[in-house]
Formats: sequence, C-alpha cells, structure tokens
Amino acid sequence: MTGQETAHGPKHKRDLTRRKVIAAGAGAVVAAGVGGTFAAGAFAGEKTADTNGKTAGEVCYKLTSETTEGPYYIDADKLRRDVTEDQEGIPLTLRLKVIDSETCRPLANAAVDIWHCNALGVYSGYEAMGSGGGGGGGGGTPPSGTLTGTPTGTPTGAPPGGGGGGHEEPTDDERYLRGTWRTDKKGEVVFRTVFPGWYQGRCVHIHTKVHVNGTWTDAGYEGGTTCHTGQLFFDEESVLASAEVEPYSTNSTTRTTLDEDTIYPGNGTEGGLLTLKYKKGAIARGVVATLTMGVDPEATHDGTDGSVQPGASASASTA
Repeated sequence: MTGQETAHGPKHKRDLTRRKVIAAGAGAVVAAGVGGTFAAGAFAGEKTADTNGKTAGEVCYKLTSETTEGPYYIDADKLRRDVTEDQEGIPLTLRLKVIDSETCRPLANAAVDIWHCNALGVYSGYEAMGSGGGGGGGGGTPPSGTLTGTPTGTPTGAPPGGGGGGHEEPTDDERYLRGTWRTDKKGEVVFRTVFPGWYQGRCVHIHTKVHVNGTWTDAGYEGGTTCHTGQLFFDEESVLASAEVEPYSTNSTTRTTLDEDTIYPGNGTEGGLLTLKYKKGAIARGVVATLTMGVDPEATHDGTDGSVQPGASASASTA
C-alpha cells in the first residue's frame, strides 16, 4: 500500500504482469478422514485454538492484516487444492473464507495462493537454501544442533523466510506445498496440505495472497490485482503438540514462538491467527484450520513495496 492509501481512503488499481497458473488436473478433493470427518463438526476431546475473543461478526468488519510477501513466492503455482505431493507431516485441511471487509459479502471467483515450508523448514523451489534460507541442509535434510522442546531466546537478524529481504530466484523445479484455487460463491476455498514446520527466526506460518478482477481460463488465472498479501499463524499449544510427531520431532532448529515472531501482528484472527480443530492427544490424525479473511477488493497489496512493515496491520502501516 502506498503512503497515500489508507484502509478506507482513495484506492487505485495496478495491472499485474500477466499471471498464468499452470493447470494440474482438477485438483484433489479433500480426503475423507481429514476433510470428511473433520468437516462434520465438533467431536469429543477436540482442541479449538483461541480466536482472541472476537465473535464472527466482529471479525467480519475487520481488515485482515497485510504482511510482506517474503522471499519465496513463485508466481506460477499449480492450480490445485491438494498441494501435499509427497511431503510427510500431519494432514492439514485449510478452510479459508474471503469477504469484502466493507460489506461482509463473500468474494466469489477470487484466486487464493498458499505456500509454506515443509516439516523440516524447507521451501520447495529453494531447497538449496536449506531450512528457510538459513543455509545448509538442502533437499530437506534436518539441520544439525540440539533439539529443544520449548522455544528459547529471541530472533536475531532479519527473518529468513517471511520478512523482507527481497525476492529470491528459485533454485530448483520443486513445487510441493504451493497451490492456487478459486473461491466458490460463498467466498470459500479449501486446501489439503500438511502442518508446516519451522526454521530459524520465524514462527510456524503459511503465506497467502488473494487476487481479484482476473480471468479464469483453460491455462489458469490471468491478470487482475492482488488485494491481499498475508500470513496465517498457529497457536503455541498446537505447534508444541506437532513437535512431538515425526518428522517434526527431528527438526532440531531452535523455534521462534508466536510472541517472539517479528511478522505476526499480535492481534488474533485479524492478524491471521487460525482457528485449529483436532482431537486432543491425537494431533497426528489431522488438523482442520479455518479463518475468515476480510479484504478490500479495490486495494492493491502485493507485499513487495515495503509500505507494510513486519508486524503492522493494513491501517497502521501508513502511520
């Protein structure tokens, strides 16, 4: 967002470079047992993360916080709902709803991107950079060091995988844990993936973008504007539970907590904090993560211009 824009002031649209998403089949429907069983509703012993005390109505009228794009975005992701490929990890069903923050009406036919690291902190397309760009351990090899159950210390230096630092050119052709899909008439989109791991300097998170005013073609999604660039976050209790499960338990990188993270705005669901549901004591069976994202379809937020600082909301970034 430019210095002249505010959350409710004049807007402008910027045509994006022609954007083509490679169609990779029809995309897998969320698997039964994860999407099916979990979508049915609450069950005995399930864990639901704190949503910072906000009701659905309160969340509805809030702009979801903008964040930086990070260095590992690839603007050629596959058009698919199942982004797992061959990655090991806790099954994660990610259910997002995109609404207009002014009217609360759902945004249908928007293109939603997600991308995140694997259980060991490695991004596809950047395996040579190792765990979150920290160097070494390319190809998913766990970094060396001593495993610590409870995160300690504070992050030092720029966060390697979610903050600034500019865009990095991909080092390989891998594209696991990346994908794009359209919202339905209710503004909803569902992805099947795995619970992300962690890497030095960042808490557990998923990157996302929302594109509007483009065209869906046989080749994918083209043109339009990016009205939201953000990150989705996981509560500490759930992350610590995941750390007990392989292969997360082999990730020896010192983890940054949600409170220590320099990107998370600290404002609950408005800042991208997911609501998580899973059977307590059996997180390995799968997790359902949900969030309603309030966006301004008339704005342009591509997360690369530097106007949105780490940990700043869209409205605060102009201060």
